[in-house]
Amino acid sequence: MTHRSRFSALLLPFALLAFIPKHPLEVVMSPAEQELRALLTTYETSLNAGDAARIEQLYAEDGVFMPAGFPTASGRSAVRSAYDAVFSNIRIAIHFTVDELTVQGDVAYARTHSAGTATVVATGASGPEQNRELFVFVRGPKSGSWKIARYMFNKTS
Repeated sequence: MTHRSRFSALLLPFALLAFIPKHPLEVVMSPAEQELRALLTTYETSLNAGDAARIEQLYAEDGVFMPAGFPTASGRSAVRSAYDAVFSNIRIAIHFTVDELTVQGDVAYARTHSAGTATVVATGASGPEQNRELFVFVRGPKSGSWKIARYMFNKTS
C-alpha cells in the first residue's frame, strides 16, 4: 500500500463525518397530525383540571366515552355526565405520550399511554395512575375541526 492510498484510507472516515447532520432530522408532521396532537394536549389539560365542560366540547356530537370500570357514555350530554361522575370521585394529574398517530382522510386514531397520579376526593389518598388509551377522531365536514369520536382506556398490566 502506497503512502497516498494509506492517506486516502485514513481520510475516508473523516470525509464521511462531514455528511452526518449536525442536528437530528426533524419529524415533519402534517397539519392534521399537528391539530390532533394539539387536541390531545387540550384533552390532557382539561382532564387534569377536572373540566368536564371543556372535555364535552372536544367530543363529536355522537362521541362515545368508554371508561374502564364505568358504563359507556354515548352522545355529548352523556359524556359530560360521565366525566362529572369521574371528577366527583377522583382528581387526575397525568401526562399522555403518543405511541401511534394515524390519519386517513377525515378519520384518525391515536394509541397513547399515560402516567401520573389519581387522588380520591373523599379521602385525599393518592396513588399512581397508569393507563393505555385508544382515541378515534373525526373531522367535522362543516367545521373542519377534529373531535373525539370514540375514547377508551384500561389499566396497564
